[in-house]
Amino acid sequence: MKLQRGAALLMAMLTVALVATLASATLWQQWRAVEVEAAERSRLQSAWVLIGALDWARLILREDARQGGADYLAEPWAVPLESARLSTFLAADRSDTLEADATQEAFLSGQITDLQSRLNLANLVQNGKVDEPSQVAFARLFELLGLAPTELAVMTENLRLAQGAILGGAPAAPAATPASTGIASGPLWPQTIDQLAWVGLSAQTIAALRPFVTILPVVTPVNLNTAPVEVIYACVAAFELADAQALVSARAVSHLETLADASKLTGNADAKFNAAQHSVSSRFFEVNGQLRLEQSIVQEQSVLQRDGMNVKTLWRQRGVGAVAAPLQ
Repeated sequence: MKLQRGAALLMAMLTVALVATLASATLWQQWRAVEVEAAERSRLQSAWVLIGALDWARLILREDARQGGADYLAEPWAVPLESARLSTFLAADRSDTLEADATQEAFLSGQITDLQSRLNLANLVQNGKVDEPSQVAFARLFELLGLAPTELAVMTENLRLAQGAILGGAPAAPAATPASTGIASGPLWPQTIDQLAWVGLSAQTIAALRPFVTILPVVTPVNLNTAPVEVIYACVAAFELADAQALVSARAVSHLETLADASKLTGNADAKFNAAQHSVSSRFFEVNGQLRLEQSIVQEQSVLQRDGMNVKTLWRQRGVGAVAAPLQ
C-alpha cells in the first residue's frame, strides 16, 4: 500500500513538473512572439516617421527653389532640427502613426547639408582623364590637412582606372595602395566616402577628408556660400587660408548673389572664379534624420537632387542602434 502511495505521489510530481515545463515553454513562446511583434511595430513606425521627415525635407527644398536665387546658410533648409518630442509635430489623437503614449518617448532630429559645399570626387576624373584644376584643389586640401600626397596620387589613378572600366575601357590592375599591392581585379568606382578604401585611402585619411569631400553622380562646382574655409582655400588656387577665412566672414554678413560678388569681397586681385569650379547655388543635398524611440535609435541618411522644382531621392541608407542610457 505504501509503495502504491509512493508511486502515485511520484507520478503526481512528474505530472506537475511536466505541466509546469509545458506552461513555461508556452509562456516563453508567447513572450517571444509579443517581443517580435513589438520590435516589428517599432521598426515600421520608425520607418514611416523617417519617410515623413524626408518628405518634409524635400518640401523645404522645393519651397526654397520656388524663391529662387542663391543657396546660403541663413536659409530655412540650413537650420538643423534639434531633438524634439514627436508629439510636437503630431496631433494628440489616436489616428496618428504613433499612439499618444508612444510619442512621449519618441524624439526626432535632423539636418540638411549642402553637398556642393565639398569637393566632389567626380570632378577629379572626367571622361577617363584627370582634371587639372580639380587635381590642384585636392592637392591643396591634402596639404592643408597634412595628408600624404602619395595617397592622393594612388586614389587619382585608381579612380581613373575605375572610370575607364565604366566607360568601356579594358580592366587594368589598380595602382599600389599603402596597405596592399598586387590586387588582381580593377578598382570599383566608390559610391560612399567609406568606400574610398577601395581606391587606396587609409582609414585615417578617409576620416580626415569626410567633412570636406563628397561623391556625386555628376561634376559639380563648389558653392562658395556654404563651403567651409578649408574647401574654399582648396578650390581657389590664388587664395591663402586668410583669404578664405575673410570670404567666409564676409558672406556671414551678406551672402553671395553672384560669383562677381565673391570677386568684390575677396580683395585678392589674383583670385579667379569661374562657373566650372565655383557657384553660389546648389543641386545636391544630404538629409540626416534620427529617431529615438524608447531605448532604440534609428538613423537615416539620404541624398537628394534638386532640379528646379523637382526634388528626387538618389539613395537612402538606414541604421539601427541602441541608446546607452535611458532618455531624459
